[in-house]
Amino acid sequence: MPTQKIITEHKILMEKALEHLHGEFKGVRTGRASTGLVENIRVDYYGTLTPLKQLSTLSIQDGTTILIKPFDPASIKDIEKAIKASDLSINPMSDGKVVRLTVPPLSQERRKQLAAQAKQLGEQSKVSLRNIRRDAIKKLEDAEKAKTVTEDDRDKGKKTMDDLTKEFTDKIESAIKHKSDEIMKD
Repeated sequence: MPTQKIITEHKILMEKALEHLHGEFKGVRTGRASTGLVENIRVDYYGTLTPLKQLSTLSIQDGTTILIKPFDPASIKDIEKAIKASDLSINPMSDGKVVRLTVPPLSQERRKQLAAQAKQLGEQSKVSLRNIRRDAIKKLEDAEKAKTVTEDDRDKGKKTMDDLTKEFTDKIESAIKHKSDEIMKD
């Protein structure tokens, strides 16, 4: 397997790790309402765990209220149950047709906890990056042993992987800082 193919393959994996982190960040509360908080909550819908965004229309009513309008009104009880079971700490209110979630303002202590949670998610993504880098380097070394790439190409590939790892680590750091700042501002 040529060096460039190995590098390209692993760069795509790094991009996916970064995308995953951004997706995880959507579920971390900030001081204002966002449909990203609830869209991936899994609801037991007729025996199947289904993401909330597939069962309903999600919208923001005002800056602090999330409005959930299920396609099937019979699923409201299941939606309420799933929200209560999630780690959101928000009590759902229902009128039989829609579910409203009022996002309360965060205390300073809770903001610090959420910022720490964001940092932890970022650290997990960095571990993923390092694992991807390790796998790429192993493939490069295996290719060199199999004589499909030269020693110089292997070394250039390793350097490129190190550079990519640094680049994506910096992007993760930037995302962590951005999310922490978003959580901590009033």
